[in-house]
Parts: sequence; structure tokens; C-alpha cells
Amino acid sequence: MSNTQPTSQNLSDSRDCPATPDQPVLERIATRDGQIGTGLMIRRALPNPQRRMIGAWCFLDHIGPRDYGRGQGIAVGPHPHIGLQTFTWMIEGEMMHRDSLGYAQVIRPGQVNIMTAGRGISHAEDAVNDDPGHLHAAQLWIALPDAERHRAPAFDHHPELPVVEDGGFRVTVLAGAAYGQTSPARVYSPLLGLDLRCTDAAEIAIPLNPNFEHGLLVLSGTATVLGEPLAPGTLLYLGIGRATLAVLADAACQLLLIGGEPFDETVLLWWNFVGRDPADIAKATDDWNAGLGFGAVSGSPSPRLTAPDLSGIQLTSR
Repeated sequence: MSNTQPTSQNLSDSRDCPATPDQPVLERIATRDGQIGTGLMIRRALPNPQRRMIGAWCFLDHIGPRDYGRGQGIAVGPHPHIGLQTFTWMIEGEMMHRDSLGYAQVIRPGQVNIMTAGRGISHAEDAVNDDPGHLHAAQLWIALPDAERHRAPAFDHHPELPVVEDGGFRVTVLAGAAYGQTSPARVYSPLLGLDLRCTDAAEIAIPLNPNFEHGLLVLSGTATVLGEPLAPGTLLYLGIGRATLAVLADAACQLLLIGGEPFDETVLLWWNFVGRDPADIAKATDDWNAGLGFGAVSGSPSPRLTAPDLSGIQLTSR
């Protein structure tokens, strides 16, 4: 999915926020409201000035939940990516993915699409039809490590993911491994992604890798995490060094837990590109606008996006 708000505030340099703490912390980080496509409202949790990344996770949008009318579904036209993986977790509704490799895939609730941009790919995400509908999803990006960021592009669709029951929660292993289960999603850094959902009061102690940093986002309802009340609109950053995480819910709720080894490479994120220096971003921008290097997306009813002008952005090396 595209970042369609390319202002100077959208230049994200992983060096310009506090270093990963060497101990557990509790940092409340407010999400920022935005929109994608034809006015679809989102809450952006990453990147933000307090925490640009959690492990290799460098972007997190909470999309919806939103009802939409006829012809008002998601419409994000063909756009490019480099140096990252897009990771879409569909909670409610459906949408169509199309990319320059020729894939056309509908994603439905409980499914994951993971697209590896590598050296360059383009894709579009649209409503499946013009009917009224409902949409609720999480869209994440994963920064590829330097050894993998120029790899050939790829796309994978995972209609089934490992699920376990614990403490009244239904836990879906989206990425990495937990509870003796491993997600089929192919990633290139040590990562964790869990969806936690309960339909009534529940309490869970989630096992964690203490070498990972973690963050938690409520997708619906409310929960209490380590004594902190949480509702949608706040990302709770947990730092590293935790072996378990206590989560208490008094009623139905859903949460997203992400984590990973602290990413020790510089990451520069602008628009839809993840690079290591300004030259990466400038070349990708010029190539896309010139119609070079990203292939073509067939079948999308939405117009092709143009990379914004870089002239007002400070792309300077340190």
C-alpha cells in the first residue's frame, strides 16, 4: 500500500530517534491520523519521532474499521517499492492485490499478503468490486537487511496461519514463531508478529524473546497491559529484555503485537521507498517517474501514482 502523504514530515531516518533502550520500558506513542487512496482513514503508528522502527518493522498503519458506500472502497493505484516487504493482515472485508509480477490476489479475513520489493516492484490495491462494504486491516512494512534489499521481487499469499488458544485469547502467528508454531510468511530478519483476539474477558501471559524489542497496538476494544490501559490510537513500546507480557481484557478486544531484534542498519524511508542513503531514494523516484525499473501493473482501475517532487525534502547524508 502507498504512503500518500509525502511531506517533509514523512522523511524517516532511523538515526533521528532515541536508541533502542537496553532494558524494558513503557512508552506510550500516539498514532497519527491520515488517509490513503480515496479518503480511507488510517492511524499511523510507525514511523514516528519517538520510534522509527521496532525490529525491522518500519511502517505500521491501522486501517479502519470503516464502512464505505458503493464505489467508495479502497483505490490505491499502481505505485513502486524498493528495499522492503509489504505485509498486509486482513481483519474484516477484502481487497484485490495486483503487481508487476502478474499476480492478482484477493485477500480476505484471516489471511496475509507479503510482497518482497527487493530491487523494485510495483503494485496496486483496490476494492474487489463497486459494492458497499467494510474494511479493517493492518498494513506493515519490513525493512530488508542490506544483504537482501537488492534481491529479486516476490509475492506470497498465505490463506492459513498457525492459531493457538491461550487464556481466553485466540493467538494467530502472523510472522516468526511463538507457542511452538511458525508462520509461513517468509521474512529476512528475526521478527515476531501476533494477532490476539478475545470475545469475552480474558487474561494471557505471552512468552517473548528477551532479545527482541516489542510494541503493542490495540485494534479494537480496550485492554490493560502491564497496568497500562490501552485503546486504539496508542502504540505501547516495550523495549527489550521481557520474557513475558501480561495482557488483561475485561471484554472483547483485538491487539497486534510486533517485535524483532533491534535493526542495526541505517534505514531511510521516504514515500514508498526504503533505502540507505539519499541516492537510493533519488534514483528510485526518477526511475519510477520515467517508467523505468518497476514493471507495469495490469488490471487496476485506479490511476498510476506519481512520485512526489523531492525538491522540498532534505535528503542529506550524515
